[in-house]
Amino acid sequence: MQELVKVAFLGITGVLLAIQFKGQKPEYGTYVGLAVGILVFGYALRQVEAVAGQLGKLRIYLNGAEGYLTVLLKVIGITYICEFSADVCKDAGYQTVAGQIEVLGKLSVMFAGLPVLFAVIEQIQSFM
Repeated sequence: MQELVKVAFLGITGVLLAIQFKGQKPEYGTYVGLAVGILVFGYALRQVEAVAGQLGKLRIYLNGAEGYLTVLLKVIGITYICEFSADVCKDAGYQTVAGQIEVLGKLSVMFAGLPVLFAVIEQIQSFM
């Protein structure tokens, strides 16, 4: 909980600092926003590592179905990376590039989930 409060204050401080720079030198505001975003993203990656450790324990209970967990982790990673990248582009004023990154992320998630869809279809067909 304390770490979350620290990251929240870092984010708020970075935004207030970026606002101060935007009036005089807009590019500095973008750089400050990008730097704070990278710091927060780094913290989020540490949290993902902790969650991945717990998911390792979950693999014991899956009994051979670890592929589903792998797909889940890939999808989560794709989502975070695309969202972060798109938000940075939006903050820099490049909404078109951000939109394309979001489309790429959606397609990547869909592609990553296809093996699960095929497994479900095979399971349904085996009952018929």
